[in-house]
Amino acid sequence: QVQLVESGGGLVQAGGSLRLSCAASGRTFSTYAMGWFRQAPGNEREFLALISWNGVRTEYVDSVKGRFTISRDNAKNTVYLQMNNLKPEDTAVYYCARSRYNDCSGNGCSGLHEYDYWGQGTQVTVSS
Repeated sequence: QVQLVESGGGLVQAGGSLRLSCAASGRTFSTYAMGWFRQAPGNEREFLALISWNGVRTEYVDSVKGRFTISRDNAKNTVYLQMNNLKPEDTAVYYCARSRYNDCSGNGCSGLHEYDYWGQGTQVTVSS
């Protein structure tokens, strides 16, 4: 069984930064791509970013390109999301998830069905 635990959320002013962490249990963390999603009240859960098993390949949704950076430390079984220049519209619950695949090449892994384990989420609130 894989468990994912997010941390690092909180309240920040517009223009500020936060770094989210997602700690994973299990010895297979390093063989799977990982993703970050978010869900605002009344909205569907949306894909933000993914990182391949070895950290070489990353992808981002257009709304966060240039502001968010996904990274991973396989020695620590942890994936990160550095969020800079935060905006009020970034307010949401943020989730990390483990992909079913190691690389997500080709069409990528932006769909919820392409992930098999999810964390419980961490709240990010950006005030104006």
